Amino acid sequence: MPRRSGIALWTGFVLAGLGGSRPALANAQTLAPEKCAECHIGLDDPRLSDPARLFPNDVHAQTGFGCLACHGGRTGHDATGGFLHKPSRRDIPGVCGSCHSDAAFMRNFNPSLRVDQLTEYVTSVHGQRLATGDTAVATCIDCHKAHETRPPSDPQSTVFAANVAATCAGCHADSTHMARYGIPTDQFEQYRGSVHGKLMFDEGDMSAPTCNDCHGNHGAVPPGLSSIRNVCGQCHAIMADFFSQSGHAELFDRAGLPGCETCHGNHDVQPVSDEFLPDRAAAVCSRCHEPGDTLGAEFLRIAGLLDSLKTQFSHSRELLETAENAGMEVSQAQFELEAVNNALTKARSAIHTFSVGPVEENVDAGLKLTDGGIARATAAMAEHRFRRVGLAFSSAIILVLISGILLKIRQLDRRSSPPDATGPTRKDAHA
Repeated sequence: MPRRSGIALWTGFVLAGLGGSRPALANAQTLAPEKCAECHIGLDDPRLSDPARLFPNDVHAQTGFGCLACHGGRTGHDATGGFLHKPSRRDIPGVCGSCHSDAAFMRNFNPSLRVDQLTEYVTSVHGQRLATGDTAVATCIDCHKAHETRPPSDPQSTVFAANVAATCAGCHADSTHMARYGIPTDQFEQYRGSVHGKLMFDEGDMSAPTCNDCHGNHGAVPPGLSSIRNVCGQCHAIMADFFSQSGHAELFDRAGLPGCETCHGNHDVQPVSDEFLPDRAAAVCSRCHEPGDTLGAEFLRIAGLLDSLKTQFSHSRELLETAENAGMEVSQAQFELEAVNNALTKARSAIHTFSVGPVEENVDAGLKLTDGGIARATAAMAEHRFRRVGLAFSSAIILVLISGILLKIRQLDRRSSPPDATGPTRKDAHA
C-alpha cells in the first residue's frame, strides 16, 4: 500500500489511534488497585524502577490515574489483551492525545486545560517531521517527563517558565543531535546573555519571554518574516504600532526582511540605551544605508531630545525633593512628575518611526510636565523663604515687646519699693 504523505497521513494515524484507545483507557480506570510499583521499584534496571519511583510526583498520579491508564488494555497486565509496555515514539502523541484531545473527558479533571494540543502538534515542525518517519524530533515526553509530568506552575516542572529554555536546549543545544538538521546550537547561550534571558535568570522575572512565547509550544515553528513583528508586538505593542506607521515597514516587506529581528536580532537581543543610540544606529543602519545618509543626523537629533528631557526631569525632581526636605507640601507635584516616565517611554518607542517628529512630540509633552514641576518647586521655595522672613520679623517684634514689658515691670517694681529704713530721714536732713 503506498504511503500517504504529510499531515494527512499523520492526522489519519492519530485519529485512528484516538478511536481505538479511548474505551481501553476508560476501562483501565475501573480495574482493581494496581500493584505495578511493588515489583518495579525494586528492580535493578533503572529503566524499569525509575518510573515507579517518579510516578507519585506526576500530576496524573495525583489526579488518580495509574499505570494502566497509559499502559493497560481491556484485560490489564496482559500483552495479548492489549498491554502497551512502551509506546513507540511515533505513537506517543496519539497515546497522550487520547485523553488530552477529549473535551468531555478532560472537563472532569481540568476544564480550563486546552484540548487542541495534539492538533497544534500535528501542524508544528516537530509533528510534520514525525509524520515523515523522523522519530528523532521532539514528542510529548521530550518536553513533559513521561512518568513525572508536573504542572507549569511547579518550579520543578520542565515547562516552568524558568526551565523552558533548558528543556528546549536538551535537543537544540546538542550539536550531535541537531547536526542532521543543519540548525545552529548556540540559541540557548545567546538567550542567556540577552536582555530577556537576564530578566529571567538574573532578576527572576517569570514574565520575561522565553522560547515558547515566540515559537509556540505544541505548535512550535520558527516565526515567519511577515509575523515576526506581530510576535514581538505581543509585548512591545507600542513599538510595533510605531514601526507599522513608518516607511520601513513596507520597505522591509519588499526586501523580505523580518521587522524587529533585522535591527535587534532574535535570541541575542541586547538592551539599548539613549547614550549609545547614535553609535548603534550608525552600525545597524549602515547595513542598508550608504555613508553620508541624513538618517545619521536624525538619530543625533533624537538622542539630543531624549537627553534634554532626562536632564529636565532630573532637575525638576531634585528641586521638588529640596522643597520637600524643607518641609513644604509638594507630594502632588511629585506624583504628577512621574508621568514624565511615560512620556520618555513613548518618546523612546517613537524611535521606531525613524523620524524626529513623533519623538519630539512626546519629548515636548514630557518637558511641559517637568516645567510644571520646576514651577511648583520654585513657588514652594519662595513661600518657604517668605515664611522664614516673616518668622524672623515676627520674632524680632515679639522680642522687642518682651523687652519693653520687662523694663516696665522693673520700673514699677522700683516705684512700689518702701524707703530704706537705714537711710537718713527728712528731719535729720534739715538738722
